[in-house]
Amino acid sequence: MGGRIMRILIADDEAPARMRLRRLIEEAGAGEIIGEAASGRETLAAVEREQPDLVLLDIRMPEGDGLSVARALSGASVPPAVVFVTAHSDRALAALEAGAVAYLVKPVLGERLRETLERARRPTRAQMAALDAGDDRDASVRTHIGARVGRELRLVPVAEVRYFQAADKSTIAVYEEGEVIVEESLNALEAEFAGDFLRVRRNLLVSRAAVRGLHRHSDGYRLLLASGERLPVGRRHVKELKTLLTEAG
Repeated sequence: MGGRIMRILIADDEAPARMRLRRLIEEAGAGEIIGEAASGRETLAAVEREQPDLVLLDIRMPEGDGLSVARALSGASVPPAVVFVTAHSDRALAALEAGAVAYLVKPVLGERLRETLERARRPTRAQMAALDAGDDRDASVRTHIGARVGRELRLVPVAEVRYFQAADKSTIAVYEEGEVIVEESLNALEAEFAGDFLRVRRNLLVSRAAVRGLHRHSDGYRLLLASGERLPVGRRHVKELKTLLTEAG
C-alpha cells in the first residue's frame, strides 16, 4: 500500500464495538475509515463498493459470520487484508499469534490495535485452518458459503442449501433461490459440514434436513427431497440412507 493512507472498513454487528474501533483508529491516526457494516452481507457489499485496504472483521455476525466473509473475500481479484475481531479468546490464539497474524480480542486496546494494523495482512490458508480448528462449532463451522456471481460476491445460507454437486472442476450449491458455483471441493465441504450433509453419490452431498424419502426404481434408488427433486443414489450409500430415514421415523 506504499505510503498512502490505509482505507479501513469496520464490520461488527454491535454499534458500541464499531464506535470504539472508530475512536481508537482516529486517535492513532492509523488510517481512513471509509465505512461500517453490521452483517456479513453488508460487509461484502461495502467491500465491493468501497474497495478498502483492510477490513476489521468480527467473527460472529448475522447473515454471514466472519469466517464466511473472509473466505468469500479471498476469492476477490484484489482481496483486502483482514483483521479478525472476537470477544472469545481460545486455544487458536497462540497459534495465530505465532506469525504476523491479524487477530484481536475484545475489548480491543489502542496499542494492540496500532501494532496489528502495522503488520496487517490477509490470513493464509494455514492460519484460517488454525482458527477453524481452535474455535467452537458456532464460530468454526460457517453459517454461509461464499460464492461469486458475475462481479458480485454473494453469501448463501448453509441452512438453505439442498445439495452440493461436483461438476467438472467446480462445485455447484443448489439452494432456495437457485444455484451458484462455489470455489471449494466436495471433499472439503463434506469434512466441514459432516453433521448436516450426507454423501449419497460420488458427486453429490445432500442436506440431511432436505431428505424426505428413498425410493427404488428399475435403474437404482432415488432420494426424494422436500423440494420434490429426486436425486440418484450410489449403491454403497443406500444402507446408510435407509438407517437415517428409519431413525427419523
